[in-house]
Amino acid sequence: MKYSIRLTIAHVYDHPAANSRHLIRVQPRTLVGRQKLTTHLLEILPDPESRAEGRDFFGNATHSCAHRDQHPEMTIRLSCHVDMDTPQLWQDLSPDVRRLRMDYDALTDLGPESPLHFMGPSPRLPPNTAIRDFARDLYLPGSSAVENVIHIGKALHDAMTFDATATTVDTDAADAFRLRRGVCQDFTHIMILALQALGIPSGYVSGYLRTLPPPGGVRLEGADAMHAWVRAWCGPMQGWIEYDPTNKTLVGTDHIVAGYGRDYSDVAPVRGYLRSSGGQRNSQAVDVTIVG
Repeated sequence: MKYSIRLTIAHVYDHPAANSRHLIRVQPRTLVGRQKLTTHLLEILPDPESRAEGRDFFGNATHSCAHRDQHPEMTIRLSCHVDMDTPQLWQDLSPDVRRLRMDYDALTDLGPESPLHFMGPSPRLPPNTAIRDFARDLYLPGSSAVENVIHIGKALHDAMTFDATATTVDTDAADAFRLRRGVCQDFTHIMILALQALGIPSGYVSGYLRTLPPPGGVRLEGADAMHAWVRAWCGPMQGWIEYDPTNKTLVGTDHIVAGYGRDYSDVAPVRGYLRSSGGQRNSQAVDVTIVG
């Protein structure tokens, strides 16, 4: 299966901005056995005075740019194709959570895939008592780590309401959980905290969703913008699994990974600074279609 992805992010300033620098993380990853980025074009308008490509600690593609002169707006456009492999059948090889904690304590690897980076706290995820209690009430002590991940994800989906007007990009997980409303970023942050409260290392995934459902299917929530979901480490035999609490589903070929991190701050589509006055208006549009 091949996807065509088109993304437009626009920043319109109340007054022209200058001396800006931005770090962009929107390009899908190539993941062996899962997805392959075949073509891509990233446009930044107006043309920056300088730009560079790189990789961050977690292996995500980065594009940095700088604008010296005044500009009333900045637009980022991504066009790319991603080949998705047929999902491999897998079975639950994870231990129970008690054993998982013992396996975690024995880890020494500090590479980017190491679960040691994903037990918090992280910049956007300080521990929260209400979310911890929510997780502990749902804990299945006799079940595997995978079963607990799925159980927590389903329960969170049922407890929350998807509401694009209830929160902003700066809303923290505690407030979203108190409201029981939010978007994929909120669902993901809450689930990460819940799983970590049980001792299951968990992180944040940013990416894209198929825009249109398959014939007879249901359109997924969050498909109009970049999406977010959870990855959880379920032991040395199982490795990492991914779960989308916004849509109450294990991740499959509808989900295209752009970045891995501890929370949103590690994979924010655009981060930076500029010199200006007044506010700005931001918009994001995504189109993901099957092309073959």
